[in-house]
Amino acid sequence: MENIQPIKQRFGIIGNDIHLNRALEKAIRVAPTDISVLVTGESGVGKESIPKIIHQLSHRKHAKYIAINCGAIPEGTIDSELFGHEKGSFTGATQTRSGYFEVADGGTIFLDEVGELPLTTQVRLLRVLENGEFIKVGSSKVQKTDVRIVAASNLNMMEAIQKGKFREDLYYRLSTVEIHLPALRKRKDDIHLLFRKFASDFAQKYNMPTIRLEPDALTILTNYSWRGNIRQLRNVTEQISVIEKNRTISAETLKSYLPDYNSNFPALIDGQSSTSDFANEREILYKVLFDMRNDITDLKKLTLELMESDSTIKSEENAQQLIQKIYGKPSEEEESNLVEIIPPQKTETYQSTPSSFNDTYQDAETIDEALSLQEKEFEMIKKALERNNNKRKLAAKELGISERTLYRKIKQYDL
Repeated sequence: MENIQPIKQRFGIIGNDIHLNRALEKAIRVAPTDISVLVTGESGVGKESIPKIIHQLSHRKHAKYIAINCGAIPEGTIDSELFGHEKGSFTGATQTRSGYFEVADGGTIFLDEVGELPLTTQVRLLRVLENGEFIKVGSSKVQKTDVRIVAASNLNMMEAIQKGKFREDLYYRLSTVEIHLPALRKRKDDIHLLFRKFASDFAQKYNMPTIRLEPDALTILTNYSWRGNIRQLRNVTEQISVIEKNRTISAETLKSYLPDYNSNFPALIDGQSSTSDFANEREILYKVLFDMRNDITDLKKLTLELMESDSTIKSEENAQQLIQKIYGKPSEEEESNLVEIIPPQKTETYQSTPSSFNDTYQDAETIDEALSLQEKEFEMIKKALERNNNKRKLAAKELGISERTLYRKIKQYDL
C-alpha cells in the first residue's frame, strides 16, 4: 500500500477499493519486465491508465508510447496502420509508410479494444508477439521490432474465442498477465470520492462554486448502477456543474440527470451479450412453428373428412368445426364491436323464403361433393350472410368465427 499511493497521485487515480488496489499492485510488479499484459473490464472503468503506469515504470519510459484504438480503424487499413506499407501496394499508397510497430521500436504499444481486430491482423500480431517480426503490406522483407504490447478489451474474451472471433493462441500470448479493473458499481465507497474530485475540477474549470449533494442525493448516487462507469459519472457531474444554478443538489435534481434511474432493463455486465434473450426468442419461434405444423395436420384431417362425408348435415358441421379450428371462437370483446350492415346483393340462385332457400341449399350440398376447402368456406360464408340478411355480427356468430375475421373473408371473396 505504501508504494500505491504515490502512483495514484501521479496518474490521478481516485479510490481505495481493494480490487482497484490489487490491479495497481499487479501493474507495478509487472512493469519492469517485458511481459505482455491484458487489461480487462467494462467500458469506462479507466483501463487506459494501466498501460501508462506500466510504461512509465519500465525501462522503456524514455521511448515512445503509442495508444491505438483498434475498433476505430477500418478493417481495410488496419494492417497498414500497424505494420506500414510499401509504395504502390494498394490504391492510394503513393509513398512508403512506417507502421506503429516500426515507429514504436523500443517502446510500448497499447492496443485498446484488441477484441475488435480482424482475424487476419490477429495472425500478424501473433507473429510479432512470438518473435518480434513483421512484414509491411506489399513487401516481402521481414523486419524486426522490439515493442512491448499492452492490450485491453471490454469483451468476454473466452466467449469471443468460442464464437471464432478471436484466436485462442493470441489470447494466451497477450494475457501472460491479466489485470482486471472492477466496475464502478462494485466500488460504492469510491463513487462519492470521484464525484467530489470531478465537481472540484469542473468548478475550477468553469470558474463557479463547487456543487454538493444532499444526503438523499448521495444515497441515490451511491446506489445507482453506473453502466457507463467512471466516464458516465464524470459526464453527469459536468452537466450538473454547468446547468444547475443551485449548487446544493437534491435527490430529485440528480434523478433528472439519470434518465434510466427507474429502468427495469438489466445492464450488460463484463461485455456479455444478451444471448439468453435470443435463446428465448428462438424457443418461442420453434414453438410457433411446431403449433403451425400441428394445425396443418389437423386441417388435412378435417379436409379429408369433409370430402368423404356422405351426410349434408355432417359436412356442414365439420366445415364449421374447421373454420373454428382455423380462426377460433369469437371473444365477447370482438362480438361487442360495431356491426356493419352489408348492402343486399341480387342473386338468382337463392330466394328469401326459407323453403326455397333450404331446397337450394340441399341441392348445392348434394351436387358438389368435391368442392375444395376454399370453395366450401366461400359457400358457407355466403349462405350464412343471406340467412342473416347480410348482418355480419349474426353471420359471424353462426359460423363460430369473429366478426373481424368474417369481414376479412368478405373482402377476400369479394362478397
